[in-house]
Amino acid sequence: MEITEDIRYIGVNDHDIDLFEGQYDVSENGMSYNSYVILSDKVAVADTVDAHFVDEWLGNLEAVLDGRTPDYLIVHHMEPDHSAGIAAFMERYPEAQVVSSAMAFKMMKNYFGTDFAGRSVVIKEGSELDLGAHKLAFVAAPNVHWPEVMFSYDAHDKVLFSADGFGKFGANDIEDPEGWACEARRYYFGIVGKFGKNVQAVLKKAAGLDIQIICPLHGPVLKENLGYYLETYNTWSSYQPEDRGVTIAYASVYGHMKQAAEELAAALEERGQKVSLFDLARDDMAEAVEDAFRYDRLVLCSITYATGIFPFMSTFIHTLAEHNYQNRTIALVEGGSWMPMAAKVMKKQLAELSDITFTQAGVTVLGALDDDSRAQISTLADELSA
Repeated sequence: MEITEDIRYIGVNDHDIDLFEGQYDVSENGMSYNSYVILSDKVAVADTVDAHFVDEWLGNLEAVLDGRTPDYLIVHHMEPDHSAGIAAFMERYPEAQVVSSAMAFKMMKNYFGTDFAGRSVVIKEGSELDLGAHKLAFVAAPNVHWPEVMFSYDAHDKVLFSADGFGKFGANDIEDPEGWACEARRYYFGIVGKFGKNVQAVLKKAAGLDIQIICPLHGPVLKENLGYYLETYNTWSSYQPEDRGVTIAYASVYGHMKQAAEELAAALEERGQKVSLFDLARDDMAEAVEDAFRYDRLVLCSITYATGIFPFMSTFIHTLAEHNYQNRTIALVEGGSWMPMAAKVMKKQLAELSDITFTQAGVTVLGALDDDSRAQISTLADELSA
């Protein structure tokens, strides 16, 4: 695929994968592993692919080289879904050099038993790789989302090679009916979300560049309306809500907490609120995390379980904390048959979060819903809708 006159796409699509990074469900739309070639006076290949697709990738590369030989392999990110082809590339093209950060070369030694001494070009913030008409300027992007990550910028074609930044779930040969944002959001908050400060730092660097095209290592090449993508990343990485709405996440055993969550959702919708509802035991928890970050209000509904809270709720709260959840309003709904403790336990687990406001109203369900607990639901719906 031609990206510009001199830049080609040589990535692959993976429709066999079910869980990305062993936890994120991509069974429906698969995953892409992107790689690029810059055909300048010298030839540079940007990144490799997952181990299962190295032969296909090398075939894609040969097809666009048209008899030329690569001079450089640029490694922006050492995660195995992007670096698995390094050794095969270096064996096939013995005159080529590999270009990456000092930390990446340490990782290569760990993965491949060699750091390609004598064939390595170590780059850092401010380094430039001269390919002739095209010159790549390197931008350090530590912890977006691994510590060795580098971005690079080609001023000739105004292209930013952004490693895992601006990536999304899904193969590139499938049209995503939900567009870019939904699966890019789930990807960002699942994988990169913990490192908002690092993303903010690299966005400030990018603000000084004239970017017309973004080439990420997952998902589509971004060519239009780039201001939208950059501003969306700014919102996500600064932990600000993207939209007004209420995410309700519940953990229920015999259906009473589910009923409470559904009645609260209905009450909020009657009051004109946008609501997203998740059963933490059955729904994709990564999507619940995604919507918790997307919207400005969150309701946690859990039964009391073994003097604590239901395990799925505990995992959800831990995941939010792990990803620096902040700047939101949270309401608590608890249930129990004789001594409800869930609200107290949830609030304690949430104590480590920053800039969280708790609603004054809450809901306690003793056994099953009754007139009293339904009145509490109404009061909470009023407060969340104010």
